[in-house]
Amino acid sequence: MTILNPNTESEYAAERTFVKSYLDRVPVSSAISDAQADVLKVKIKQLLAERNAVLVAHYYTNAQLQSLAEESGGFVADSLEMARFGNQTDAETIVVAGVKFMGETAKILNPEKTILMPTLEATCSLDLGCPSESFSAFCDDHPRHEVVVYANTSAEVKARADWVVTSAIALDLVEHLASQGKPVIWAPDKHLGNYIQKQTGAEDMLIWDGACIVHEEFKTRALEQMLHLHPEAAILAHPESPMAILEQAEVVGSTTQIIKAACERPEGKFIVATDAGIFYKMKQLAPEKEFILAPTAGEGATCRSCASCPWMGMNTLENLHETLLNNLNEVRVDPVLCRKAMLPLQRMLDFRQSQTA
Repeated sequence: MTILNPNTESEYAAERTFVKSYLDRVPVSSAISDAQADVLKVKIKQLLAERNAVLVAHYYTNAQLQSLAEESGGFVADSLEMARFGNQTDAETIVVAGVKFMGETAKILNPEKTILMPTLEATCSLDLGCPSESFSAFCDDHPRHEVVVYANTSAEVKARADWVVTSAIALDLVEHLASQGKPVIWAPDKHLGNYIQKQTGAEDMLIWDGACIVHEEFKTRALEQMLHLHPEAAILAHPESPMAILEQAEVVGSTTQIIKAACERPEGKFIVATDAGIFYKMKQLAPEKEFILAPTAGEGATCRSCASCPWMGMNTLENLHETLLNNLNEVRVDPVLCRKAMLPLQRMLDFRQSQTA
């Protein structure tokens, strides 16, 4: 049985209101010119070298940050690979351009290193929608269940879990647990949870009611109309999108899997249902192909996060430069909490290795 709302209606409504009010306070970043960006990049590269620091950027950050990471010997990837890269580099300081949980994950995996972020205000609706106290209480009410949480969660939620997963490995892990007859608590993304349950056939799976503000806005009817205009296009979708979107897609996968599909599939045109920041890497790796953003709020409508995470947008060259110049925005996680959160992360890493061995 699936519980789509483990909180009461009033509790969940309060969480939604909190997310919305927080989102309304997020400043909209303004783009700077290429000339201004080039000047800042030179300064940032010098500061990175002086501090023995490396920049890792998520696919959803802006193109200027992604290109800077590549040019300076850093890395552009999904959240887990960003953290893994930080663990493997000799750099003493890791600068994470992304959202708060990514910085925390980097710190959990690299407790001896200094982790900085361009801003500590950048968060995630999935993280905000899964408060550690209420989630822990829900887990306590279902002690037989294996607790599987998505990477888009706080360090406290990770520490309460048995497993931490990314979208790239979630299917395999839940299928593995289901084959052993183990009931599962999944959090926090309900769309990804529903997709996993449908694909794996896991019968005893309780799903927390959270959603990504970006992926939840993709519109089914508008996507159908777009496909009529571009019948030769294939649809690529992230599993955080609603099920009606996923059912139309040729490929459902993580950011890394979407990029790989765009490079390897024979189609020359793709409609992409995920954050627009991913287009930088897709166009870089498949310049001969055309990429179209899946529709969100519809023609003439407005939305606060139309295929672009406003919190990712808070990462800029300007605040990155200020962070390095003045040693700001260090990510701190209590050492005891780090060790607790590392256990489910390590279990996932071990499971992943066993699958590829």
